[in-house]
Amino acid sequence: MAIRVIAGSAKGRQLKVVPGNSTRPIMDRVKESLFNIIGMDIVDSTFLDLFAGTGSVSIEALSRGAKQAILVENNRNAINTIKSNLDITHLGQKATIRNADVRAFIKRPAPSTPFDYIYVAPPQYKGLWLETLNIIDSNPDWIPEGTTVIVQIDPKEYDQSVFNNLESYDERRYGGTLLIFFARKINDAEEVTQNE
Repeated sequence: MAIRVIAGSAKGRQLKVVPGNSTRPIMDRVKESLFNIIGMDIVDSTFLDLFAGTGSVSIEALSRGAKQAILVENNRNAINTIKSNLDITHLGQKATIRNADVRAFIKRPAPSTPFDYIYVAPPQYKGLWLETLNIIDSNPDWIPEGTTVIVQIDPKEYDQSVFNNLESYDERRYGGTLLIFFARKINDAEEVTQNE
Protein backbone atom coordinates (compact mmCIF):
# COMPACT_ATOMS: atom_id res chain seq x y z
CA MET A 1 0.00 0.00 0.00
CA ALA A 2 1.41 3.38 -1.01
CA ILE A 3 1.17 6.25 1.45
CA ARG A 4 2.12 9.85 0.83
CA VAL A 5 2.29 13.26 2.42
CA ILE A 6 -0.88 15.07 1.46
CA ALA A 7 -0.12 18.74 2.11
CA GLY A 8 2.51 21.18 3.29
CA SER A 9 6.27 21.39 2.81
CA ALA A 10 6.65 17.68 1.95
CA LYS A 11 3.47 17.41 -0.14
CA GLY A 12 3.46 14.50 -2.57
CA ARG A 13 6.41 12.62 -1.08
CA GLN A 14 5.89 8.86 -1.13
CA LEU A 15 6.52 7.24 2.25
CA LYS A 16 7.82 3.77 2.96
CA VAL A 17 5.72 1.22 4.82
CA VAL A 18 6.93 -1.10 7.56
CA PRO A 19 7.79 -4.59 6.25
CA GLY A 20 5.39 -7.31 7.37
CA ASN A 21 1.99 -6.81 8.98
CA SER A 22 2.92 -5.49 12.43
CA THR A 23 1.60 -1.99 11.71
CA ARG A 24 -1.50 -0.58 10.01
CA PRO A 25 -0.78 2.63 8.10
CA ILE A 26 -3.56 5.20 8.12
CA MET A 27 -5.33 5.50 4.76
CA ASP A 28 -4.63 8.75 2.94
CA ARG A 29 -8.31 9.74 2.90
CA VAL A 30 -8.58 9.23 6.65
CA LYS A 31 -5.39 11.21 7.24
CA GLU A 32 -6.67 14.02 5.03
CA SER A 33 -9.96 14.10 6.93
CA LEU A 34 -8.11 14.12 10.26
CA PHE A 35 -6.05 17.15 9.33
CA ASN A 36 -9.05 18.90 7.83
CA ILE A 37 -10.65 18.59 11.28
CA ILE A 38 -7.54 19.89 13.05
CA GLY A 39 -7.17 22.66 10.49
CA MET A 40 -4.78 25.54 11.13
CA ASP A 41 -4.45 24.60 14.80
CA ILE A 42 -1.68 22.24 13.69
CA VAL A 43 0.61 25.20 12.96
CA ASP A 44 3.26 25.62 15.70
CA SER A 45 1.74 22.74 17.68
CA THR A 46 3.53 19.89 19.44
CA PHE A 47 2.58 16.33 18.52
CA LEU A 48 3.08 13.08 20.44
CA ASP A 49 2.68 10.01 18.24
CA LEU A 50 2.18 6.82 20.26
CA PHE A 51 2.66 3.53 18.36
CA ALA A 52 4.10 5.67 15.56
CA GLY A 53 4.39 2.91 12.92
CA THR A 54 5.54 4.49 9.65
CA GLY A 55 5.56 7.98 11.18
CA SER A 56 3.04 9.05 8.55
CA VAL A 57 0.74 11.00 10.91
CA SER A 58 3.57 12.91 12.63
CA ILE A 59 5.19 13.62 9.28
CA GLU A 60 1.91 15.02 7.96
CA ALA A 61 1.64 17.20 11.09
CA LEU A 62 5.20 18.49 10.63
CA SER A 63 4.69 19.05 6.91
CA ARG A 64 1.66 21.18 7.72
CA GLY A 65 3.53 23.33 10.21
CA ALA A 66 3.72 21.57 13.57
CA LYS A 67 6.88 22.69 15.35
CA GLN A 68 7.81 19.40 17.03
CA ALA A 69 6.84 15.72 17.02
CA ILE A 70 7.92 12.93 19.32
CA LEU A 71 7.36 9.46 17.86
CA VAL A 72 7.23 6.54 20.31
CA GLU A 73 7.76 3.08 18.84
CA ASN A 74 9.50 -0.12 19.95
CA ASN A 75 9.38 -2.13 16.72
CA ARG A 76 12.85 -2.04 15.16
CA ASN A 77 11.52 -2.30 11.59
CA ALA A 78 9.10 0.56 12.26
CA ILE A 79 11.85 2.74 13.74
CA ASN A 80 14.01 2.20 10.66
CA THR A 81 11.03 3.05 8.45
CA ILE A 82 10.37 6.25 10.41
CA LYS A 83 14.01 7.29 9.99
CA SER A 84 13.80 6.68 6.24
CA ASN A 85 10.55 8.64 5.95
CA LEU A 86 11.98 11.57 7.89
CA ASP A 87 14.95 11.56 5.51
CA ILE A 88 12.65 11.43 2.48
CA THR A 89 10.66 14.43 3.74
CA HIS A 90 13.59 16.41 5.23
CA LEU A 91 11.64 16.82 8.47
CA GLY A 92 14.03 15.00 10.79
CA GLN A 93 15.21 18.17 12.53
CA LYS A 94 11.72 18.64 14.00
CA ALA A 95 11.22 15.02 15.07
CA THR A 96 12.50 12.89 17.95
CA ILE A 97 12.14 9.10 17.85
CA ARG A 98 11.85 7.34 21.19
CA ASN A 99 12.54 3.60 21.16
CA ALA A 100 10.24 2.69 24.04
CA ASP A 101 7.17 0.74 25.04
CA VAL A 102 4.30 3.22 24.88
CA ARG A 103 2.79 2.09 28.18
CA ALA A 104 6.08 2.55 30.03
CA PHE A 105 6.63 5.90 28.32
CA ILE A 106 3.35 7.44 29.45
CA LYS A 107 3.70 6.10 32.99
CA ARG A 108 6.61 8.50 33.37
CA PRO A 109 6.05 12.05 34.66
CA ALA A 110 4.60 14.25 31.93
CA PRO A 111 6.90 16.87 30.38
CA SER A 112 6.71 20.38 31.79
CA THR A 113 5.49 21.67 28.44
CA PRO A 114 2.37 19.71 27.44
CA PHE A 115 1.65 18.37 23.98
CA ASP A 116 -1.11 19.93 21.92
CA TYR A 117 -1.97 16.57 20.34
CA ILE A 118 -1.50 12.98 21.48
CA TYR A 119 -2.19 10.44 18.72
CA VAL A 120 -2.89 6.83 19.71
CA ALA A 121 -2.91 4.23 16.91
CA PRO A 122 -1.91 0.87 18.40
CA PRO A 123 -1.80 -2.59 16.79
CA GLN A 124 -5.32 -3.91 16.31
CA TYR A 125 -7.41 -6.21 18.46
CA LYS A 126 -5.14 -6.29 21.51
CA GLY A 127 -7.02 -3.80 23.70
CA LEU A 128 -4.00 -1.52 23.63
CA TRP A 129 -5.95 1.64 22.83
CA LEU A 130 -8.05 1.28 25.98
CA GLU A 131 -5.07 0.29 28.11
CA THR A 132 -3.19 3.34 26.82
CA LEU A 133 -6.09 5.70 27.52
CA ASN A 134 -6.49 4.31 31.02
CA ILE A 135 -2.82 5.02 31.73
CA ILE A 136 -3.12 8.57 30.37
CA ASP A 137 -6.33 9.05 32.34
CA SER A 138 -4.60 7.99 35.56
CA ASN A 139 -1.64 10.28 34.83
CA PRO A 140 -3.57 13.49 34.05
CA ASP A 141 -0.54 15.77 33.90
CA TRP A 142 -0.24 14.47 30.32
CA ILE A 143 -3.62 15.98 29.44
CA PRO A 144 -4.01 19.52 30.76
CA GLU A 145 -6.80 21.61 29.31
CA GLY A 146 -5.97 22.29 25.67
CA THR A 147 -4.48 18.87 24.89
CA THR A 148 -6.41 16.78 22.37
CA VAL A 149 -6.09 12.98 22.41
CA ILE A 150 -6.99 11.28 19.13
CA VAL A 151 -7.47 7.52 18.93
CA GLN A 152 -7.39 5.54 15.66
CA ILE A 153 -8.95 2.07 15.89
CA ASP A 154 -11.08 -0.39 13.98
CA PRO A 155 -14.73 0.31 14.83
CA LYS A 156 -15.08 -3.30 16.05
CA GLU A 157 -12.58 -2.50 18.83
CA TYR A 158 -14.61 0.36 20.24
CA ASP A 159 -15.81 0.08 23.80
CA GLN A 160 -17.81 2.92 25.34
CA SER A 161 -15.65 3.46 28.40
CA VAL A 162 -15.94 6.12 31.08
CA PHE A 163 -12.78 7.87 32.27
CA ASN A 164 -12.10 10.09 35.25
CA ASN A 165 -10.20 12.78 33.37
CA LEU A 166 -10.89 12.20 29.67
CA GLU A 167 -14.13 12.58 27.74
CA SER A 168 -14.83 12.04 24.07
CA TYR A 169 -16.32 14.94 22.15
CA ASP A 170 -16.28 13.72 18.54
CA GLU A 171 -16.19 10.47 16.56
CA ARG A 172 -15.62 10.02 12.84
CA ARG A 173 -15.89 6.73 11.00
CA TYR A 174 -14.27 6.09 7.63
CA GLY A 175 -14.97 2.51 6.55
CA GLY A 176 -12.79 0.30 8.73
CA THR A 177 -11.24 3.20 10.66
CA LEU A 178 -12.71 5.07 13.60
CA LEU A 179 -11.22 8.31 14.93
CA ILE A 180 -12.25 9.34 18.45
CA PHE A 181 -11.36 12.74 19.85
CA PHE A 182 -10.89 13.22 23.60
CA ALA A 183 -10.27 16.26 25.77
CA ARG A 184 -9.66 16.84 29.47
CA LYS A 185 -12.87 16.59 31.44
CA ILE A 186 -13.59 19.66 33.54
CA ASN A 187 -15.10 18.52 36.80
CA ASP A 188 -17.43 20.59 38.97
CA ALA A 189 -14.68 21.70 41.36
CA GLU A 190 -12.56 23.01 38.48
CA GLU A 191 -15.55 24.86 37.04
CA VAL A 192 -16.22 26.55 40.39
CA THR A 193 -12.59 27.60 40.67
CA GLN A 194 -12.59 29.02 37.15
CA ASN A 195 -15.79 30.95 37.77
CA GLU A 196 -14.64 32.59 40.99
